Amino acid sequence: MLHLRLIVPAHRTSEVIAFIEHSVGTAHLAVLAGAGRNPVGDLVLCDVAREAADDVLRGLRELGIDESGAITVENIDLTLSRRADKAEAEAPGESSDAVVWEELVEATHEESTLSVTFLAFLTVATMLAACGVVLDNAILIVGAMAVGPEFGPLAGLCTALVRRAPGLALRSLTALLVGFAAAMALTVLFSLAMDAVDLFHRADVEAERPNTNFIYRPDWFSFVVAFLAGIAGTLSLTSAKSGALVGVAISVTTVPAAANAAVALGYGDVVQARGSTEQLLLNLGGIVVAGTLTLLTQRWYWSRHVRARPAGHFGGGHGPDGGHGSGHGPGGRRGRGPGGSSAAT
Repeated sequence: MLHLRLIVPAHRTSEVIAFIEHSVGTAHLAVLAGAGRNPVGDLVLCDVAREAADDVLRGLRELGIDESGAITVENIDLTLSRRADKAEAEAPGESSDAVVWEELVEATHEESTLSVTFLAFLTVATMLAACGVVLDNAILIVGAMAVGPEFGPLAGLCTALVRRAPGLALRSLTALLVGFAAAMALTVLFSLAMDAVDLFHRADVEAERPNTNFIYRPDWFSFVVAFLAGIAGTLSLTSAKSGALVGVAISVTTVPAAANAAVALGYGDVVQARGSTEQLLLNLGGIVVAGTLTLLTQRWYWSRHVRARPAGHFGGGHGPDGGHGSGHGPGGRRGRGPGGSSAAT
């Protein structure tokens, strides 16, 4: 379940309470009158099943609580409560299948921002991969894959395409294009410096390199691997399974391809540089296509699942009078989810 902490203007508290009480999947409602100081208002606390959270958050935003007050969401690791069990049973679907879109947008917004830390990680990963390329060392290549932070803006781009968020798309593309361009340029300089101290050799780069030559020889298998990795990475974000995301990081040769292109460019090997660049673009494209299709599929599946509920199920929570809610919040309006799912508002 998720825990919601709201600061609500005092004159809107009764409206928010009515909305929460009539929303499916909510439990443990508590109100602390006048507890809010910045902003001033009442503190409203409640828990909500993950599979119902997106509707509840959308309804609260349509009530303007994010503008006139505050909405904070936290993950709950353990809840021992019969009412929590009942709330999860009333909510449609399984929590592991649910996508909390506000959470996803926030996460991808943070991970897709071009920052000094992002550039540092990407540059170090590319330089580490360059060492793996010259030494034909697969272990170094895998290590560089794990260090690379590029899946963040890739996920941000997928989310932006599904949510039609041009700001997030521009931010993600900027992080990818500027990040890889800067990392590759610095890796060219790094390679030339390593050559100057006799640690890199052109003969090593132009050798057969059986362990790493796949980096500059793109084929359809490259796209298939990137496509599967994009699906797994997107699912790991929407279900908060970070372990799967690590597996994605070490399965796609984005950073190693960029590194090989940089090293080859430093030595004037146009053929390897072009092949590595094609490998990089193919992998990036495969991840974006797969991630976008995965999010669209999740949205479609969830909207069908919600529409298949029995009529009136959304109002399964108990209202102030102890009866079952009607499925309508204050004013009787009903909002729509990203895939057409109902949200009491």
